[in-house]
Amino acid sequence: MARDHELEARQMRVMLAGLTAALALLMAACGDDSNARARTATLPADGAVTATATAFTLRSDAFPDGATIPLKYTCSGNNISVPLAWAGAPAATQAFALIMDDPDAPLAGGFVHWVVYDLPANVSSLPEGVPEGDRIAGGGTQGANGRGTRAYTGPCPPPGAPHHYSFRLFALDAPLGLAAGATRAEVEAAMQGHTLAQAMLTGLFGR
Repeated sequence: MARDHELEARQMRVMLAGLTAALALLMAACGDDSNARARTATLPADGAVTATATAFTLRSDAFPDGATIPLKYTCSGNNISVPLAWAGAPAATQAFALIMDDPDAPLAGGFVHWVVYDLPANVSSLPEGVPEGDRIAGGGTQGANGRGTRAYTGPCPPPGAPHHYSFRLFALDAPLGLAAGATRAEVEAAMQGHTLAQAMLTGLFGR
């Protein structure tokens, strides 16, 4: 009788060990699947977006994402444009467009600080201090900012809590062909159905 109980106990331990191992494998598989879904999730934009959420990136040597924008790039400093660089655009990219705005500004739709479009597909950066004008050296057209000029205008929030400044770069399947001085709304309308991927960089600034 004791021998039968011992055999049953041994069988039960073997079964529990097998179930534990199977459960661990199942959890690992689910985890890998979740990671795979996260890596292949597409960005929320129009129906043409096909690039993965982690493939297309925008950065600046002046500040990391989510950090304070240095004074010289603001209205409290030299008010020169921020250096930007990007990588990982889809292979089908034919042009880029850039929109910088302040969604915290007390205006409907926020305040527009910089609009650039028809940057050639072989361009992967914008230098510090892009001058005012219709065209950008190396290719690209400047649109109208919130002040009505064809240039970068730096962060200049009212005194109080820091504002968030969004630099959004769009990889497009064709140049927009807009004349210089186009507004943000005109650029966004022209990009409909042509956006392959979007990358974003956010900076903070307060006074």
